[in-house]
Amino acid sequence: MKYKSVFDIMGPIMVGPSSSHTAGAVRIGQIARRIFGMEPEEIHIHFYGSFAETYKGHATDIAVIAGLLNFETDDSRIRDAIEIAKKKGIHIKFYTEEMVPAHPNTLQIKLVKGNEILELTGVSVGGGAVQITELNGFDLNLSGENPAMLIYHIDAYGVIASVAGILANYKINISKMNVSRIEKNSMALMVIETDQVIQEEILKEISMKDNVKKVYVLAS
Repeated sequence: MKYKSVFDIMGPIMVGPSSSHTAGAVRIGQIARRIFGMEPEEIHIHFYGSFAETYKGHATDIAVIAGLLNFETDDSRIRDAIEIAKKKGIHIKFYTEEMVPAHPNTLQIKLVKGNEILELTGVSVGGGAVQITELNGFDLNLSGENPAMLIYHIDAYGVIASVAGILANYKINISKMNVSRIEKNSMALMVIETDQVIQEEILKEISMKDNVKKVYVLAS
């Protein structure tokens, strides 16, 4: 793995004890919350690998809840995140899983509010950096370091081209794009990372395109 700076090795400014088990867990929680776009009523966290073995000792459980409350890695409230969430009336449940994951620092988050449900799998790769590897059953590779759009759409001809055309008209540069589908001609997930933040008028225009069902925006 290539590191851009010494901070990728040392980790971010944070409430400890661990950049991978604490700061990384905060970051995964933040990304899940920002994609979900609202405060959940229920939080279900599944820990795998080393997370399942050490999450209490390394405060990974507290850290991921802090991220889901949208706290930053250096927020002094992290230590009290679970108590803060419970005072808000949020139901929290933790699970440990025996399945061996592809990466030892893996967790899965399920957020529920009314009929809205989000399921996300994230990996803490070290130094506070993370990768989101699955969202609602779709495979993806998202770091959360760049502005991104996550577009649920019907797997149909022309959808990708129409979205790319809108971004080109607004002079938005695409740094990375990935499309995954569960089966042909069914639902698909388009993930586009950009060099610029996606403005509201762009989001509205994309949302109105044929076969586009839902759009999430993730700011860096």
